[in-house]
Amino acid sequence: MNRTWLREHSELGVCALLLALGGLVLTDALTMHVDIAQRGPVGPRTVPVVVGAALLLIAVLLAVDVLRGGRGEAESGEDIDLSEPADWRTVLGLAGVFLAAAVLIEPAGFPVAGALLFWGAAFVLGSRRFDRDPLIAAGLSFGTYILFDHLLGVPLPGGPLMGVL
Repeated sequence: MNRTWLREHSELGVCALLLALGGLVLTDALTMHVDIAQRGPVGPRTVPVVVGAALLLIAVLLAVDVLRGGRGEAESGEDIDLSEPADWRTVLGLAGVFLAAAVLIEPAGFPVAGALLFWGAAFVLGSRRFDRDPLIAAGLSFGTYILFDHLLGVPLPGGPLMGVL
């Protein structure tokens, strides 16, 4: 395989990713321990098995299409200049903000980590409204926390603000 063939069939990388992800989801679903008393007509394995099988099927169908000469086409309204290099500073900044939020979510709680995530992402993407962005980030984070933790019953770590909220 030469480099030209690999460039022309780069979509096979997506197929490999989908295949690996589907295999991981299926393996995880099929090795899941389920109590017989916990299981109803549709158990906790059903959706992951369906999703994993769908991922495998899509990976195979996409690989067949790519090997038969199918190519993905750019959207007609897409305004991305592919000759420009990637903006790695922005990509790495967003990755850093995301990792910082992931590290801070347990000790600081979701409201604080989420606010830092929202504000940090806006800052990395170019917003410099220091009077508005932190307030919007805090509102989004607290609103998300209240929605999930209190209204939907999905427990999120509250951190030091647990007694206040």
